[in-house]
Amino acid sequence: VQLVESGGGLVQPGGSLRLSCAASGFTFGYYGMSWYRQAPGKERELVASIVSDGASRNYADSVKGRFTISRDNAKNTVYLQMNSLKPEDTAVYYCNFRHHWGQGTQVTVSS
Repeated sequence: VQLVESGGGLVQPGGSLRLSCAASGFTFGYYGMSWYRQAPGKERELVASIVSDGASRNYADSVKGRFTISRDNAKNTVYLQMNSLKPEDTAVYYCNFRHHWGQGTQVTVSS
């Protein structure tokens, strides 16, 4: 299993970023996927999850209404669209499938 995140970077408060996670090594369309994040000095927390066919999605309260998780099963890719970013969204964002993790992508929200 391999999970490769991309799309992180530095953005001003109120800005947007779209993270991507390219998955391989398993039958992607059969399984739910999740995004987690870990800020400095804090525990890793679940941000959003999506079921195999995309029909159901769940979000942490802190990102509801601002973040959207989606997936393209033809491309074996899961996305996290992040809008109205806040400084407290600064963290390393990780793609997750069961006990497998990507390397993470840094998101920094700062003016």
